[in-house]
Amino acid sequence: MGKRKSETFSDQLRQIIAESELSRNQMCIAAEIDPSHLHRFVHRTGRLTNDTIDRLAAVLGLRLVIQN
Repeated sequence: MGKRKSETFSDQLRQIIAESELSRNQMCIAAEIDPSHLHRFVHRTGRLTNDTIDRLAAVLGLRLVIQN
């Protein structure tokens, strides 16, 4: 079997957004971000700024963990 390409951080964030109990609109309101920015990110036609990622992470209760 060939090696599976590991998911990027962006891919993981998209998955978390998709699986969240919050709607995208609720996320945007809570994070105070423009819904069009999140839409473009989710559909891979745009990027998020570090500030936007920080706000989404806070709303979603995310934190980074180092895997060994």
